[in-house]
Amino acid sequence: MDIADIATTDYIELEAESNVGKARSIFEEKNPKGIIVTRAGDYEGVLTQKQLLRSHIEDHTKVDTLTKSAPRVERTDNVRDVARALVEGGTKVAPVFESGNLWGVIGQDLILEAVLENLDTLTVEQIYTENVVTIAEDATLGQAINRLREHGISRLPVVDDDGFLTGVVTTHDVVEFATRNVEKTTRGDRSGEGDRLLDLPVYDVMSSPAATTSLGESVRDAVERMLDSDYSGLVVTPEDDDRVVGGVVTKTDVLRALSYTEEDVMDVQITNVNLLDTLTRESIRESIAEISDKYQKMQVRHAHVRFHEHKEKLRGTPLIQCKIRLRTNRGQVAGSGEGYGAEQAFSVARDKLERNVLEVKGVESDREYEGQLLRKLGEL
Repeated sequence: MDIADIATTDYIELEAESNVGKARSIFEEKNPKGIIVTRAGDYEGVLTQKQLLRSHIEDHTKVDTLTKSAPRVERTDNVRDVARALVEGGTKVAPVFESGNLWGVIGQDLILEAVLENLDTLTVEQIYTENVVTIAEDATLGQAINRLREHGISRLPVVDDDGFLTGVVTTHDVVEFATRNVEKTTRGDRSGEGDRLLDLPVYDVMSSPAATTSLGESVRDAVERMLDSDYSGLVVTPEDDDRVVGGVVTKTDVLRALSYTEEDVMDVQITNVNLLDTLTRESIRESIAEISDKYQKMQVRHAHVRFHEHKEKLRGTPLIQCKIRLRTNRGQVAGSGEGYGAEQAFSVARDKLERNVLEVKGVESDREYEGQLLRKLGEL
């Protein structure tokens, strides 16, 4: 299926010289997945709601200061390649070109709607993300925003004092709540009002109850619910207790699964590839393969490496966070780390991943030993 079969020529375009306040209004009124930014009719990049949330820029600032590059998609590209491009570009929308000219846009939802009937073969358990970041009900809105920025994520399951799921707060919830409340004040009061909003508890902002799914549900059913309700993700809970956060599954997770390959070599997917400096996809693949080869029983089906840039810098080199997640026949194994530059961050994350892989190996070796011991005792 070519992407031209599902892309759209109906999109929101904004001139690069427009101010950020106008962009905020567009997101509030029309809730698009992204805005295509142009300059004198030529494509410049994209602007997303998440970028606005992460910024402290005043409304009068020009849009081009927040414009982000996005993968350029051709009308003849196939769905798998475009799904991978969106994930690795860390964006939900991308421009579609024909003969060098901007023709339309493609986004997550359009792809998922087109492949929905093919998602019955997958279950949530096969693609979801474990060990998610959560936040307490009594944490402040400011703390929630910082956590979303710090981890480069768009949603936080909210838990009570006992650790039970009570709701979820997303970037969209934060932007909508802040915009709605600040507009109630006069211009002169906005600075103080903004400070007061940041001190409000997450409980006042979160959506409750949280939309959930279970490990055994088909990805098709989960995605249908996301599309119907305009959710970007669902909280995953155990079959026997929907009060406990077991993970999350997002539209991005589904796109990542769509781009899995059947290659003989390990399939490695990298989010925010633009942050790579001296690293290459092949060097990352070889490094991860070295770890998996140390434990032959653990077959790595897919590796996801995600880079996230912090504002802090050391002699001009940004602080980078790297997260590595392996999907294996023994479950998920992950490692994360930070460093100045992608290479250092990847090295720290790789070392943590290797320790976690060896820990899995040790636990399974202990279980094998216990099983052998029990069998011998049974023979006495």
